[in-house]
Amino acid sequence: MSGKGNIFRILSNAAVFILLEVAALIMLRNNGRMQDIWISRGVRNFQAAVWGGTEAVRDYFSLRKENDRLAEKNHRLENLVREYRQLTGIDIPADSADDISGRFRFTHARAVKVSRNKQHNYLILDKGTDDGIKELSGVITDSGVIGIIDAVGERYSYARSFQNSGMTVSARIGSDGPVGEMIWDGVSSNGAVLMAIPLHIPVQPGDTVYTSGFSSIFPADIPLGITGEATVINGSTYNIQVTLFTDFSSIKYVTIAENNDDEAIKELENRDED
Repeated sequence: MSGKGNIFRILSNAAVFILLEVAALIMLRNNGRMQDIWISRGVRNFQAAVWGGTEAVRDYFSLRKENDRLAEKNHRLENLVREYRQLTGIDIPADSADDISGRFRFTHARAVKVSRNKQHNYLILDKGTDDGIKELSGVITDSGVIGIIDAVGERYSYARSFQNSGMTVSARIGSDGPVGEMIWDGVSSNGAVLMAIPLHIPVQPGDTVYTSGFSSIFPADIPLGITGEATVINGSTYNIQVTLFTDFSSIKYVTIAENNDDEAIKELENRDED
């Protein structure tokens, strides 16, 4: 009982204190113009702070919807540019990921989950078979290769990230330089290694690395990164450090690239094996 009595006494004292404070504020407001201005200003400041906080929260939650809308609009514009280039036959700049040949179909997607802290990282994308997505499609942005679709559900896709010890990308130095296999360095968020570059070919730090186009998964000429230090391997080839353009810590919107000629290529490959 004593415990309940103590709680009741504390609540009663608090209520009396609050009533006295309110009464004091009312007396101050009624007894002087300066006090009235001071109290009114405090109330307005409090109201403004509450309103500002509410608006900030509302803006924050509406920002995702606005980003999605802008990303979708940007994707539609990119597709219009691709179609225009196909019709006119305009050459593609070296720093563009567009595919003038029409070999690829591009689908805009949003990453709903991104794994970053493992040796076998992955992404979950918000597009699936309902959107025409197929396995072994490439996942790209205008600044790099993101991964490869490994599994597809009706509404979502699972993609193996480039930051995965089991993934390689065929890459080329410069517009017409040597081609090698590029892998994640296994450590940094923006580091890769371009392997098996012949020693007799001069390589300078600062050269841009692009997708070679030799793969049926990724379009040619997607800019990937910048070359750095080269290391001689077994006295015959270079391994070259590459600083990637893609920031894997902030991936949100991507493009899924599906090769329209994939079935024809597989048919020829199977025929060659037979």
